[in-house]
Amino acid sequence: MKYDVILFDADDTLFDYGMAEGQAFMNVFAHFGLPTGAEEYAASYQTINRALWADLEAGRITSAALRVERFNRLFAAHQLDLNPEEFSEAYLRFLGEGTFLIQGAVELCEELAAFRLSIITNGIKEVQLSRIKGSPLADTFEQIIISEEAGYQKPATGIFDYAFEKLGITDKRRVLIVGDSLTSDIQGGINYGIDTCWFNPLGKANVAGILPTYEIRELAALLEIVRE
Repeated sequence: MKYDVILFDADDTLFDYGMAEGQAFMNVFAHFGLPTGAEEYAASYQTINRALWADLEAGRITSAALRVERFNRLFAAHQLDLNPEEFSEAYLRFLGEGTFLIQGAVELCEELAAFRLSIITNGIKEVQLSRIKGSPLADTFEQIIISEEAGYQKPATGIFDYAFEKLGITDKRRVLIVGDSLTSDIQGGINYGIDTCWFNPLGKANVAGILPTYEIRELAALLEIVRE
């Protein structure tokens, strides 16, 4: 086998973040007495949230600040009389219940039982741990590497230093990172000098100029790569 260790991104690689997010957004607005809030404010929230996650990747905001600031901006934009700290806390609780998986994730991990599998994620610690531990993949991963604990976010090399130390890895050639984000997962792997696999199920055009080692449209296709 060419690789010993496979580092998986979590959201939109193995876990269906969109489904978890949508359910949590609906539940939290209902919880605060605004049952139509999710439908009314989802588009605005997505714009705000994407910008803040880009800031997180670039080191311009911390994860702790992001989780509240996105709702602070949303409520200010729509004149909503809600407490962003309380709303964020409830939202993250609902989000942590979203254990939905990408199609084929369980079967893939079962087929990869001979490999050392770990998660490397920029997600929020309590949310990611809750979702992973509540899912069928709970006992799958040797390590769950989370940016909040590492002190660095992908694509920074620091999170990979942290992961390699936790896993006791010395040979970068034996490691593959798999993820859906060119700017986070793939650029991070390139920065660190490890092979990369871009999970691109929708066949998006790569206009970022970031070139992965491999590209796959479905998770099962990873098996051909790692068994070469």
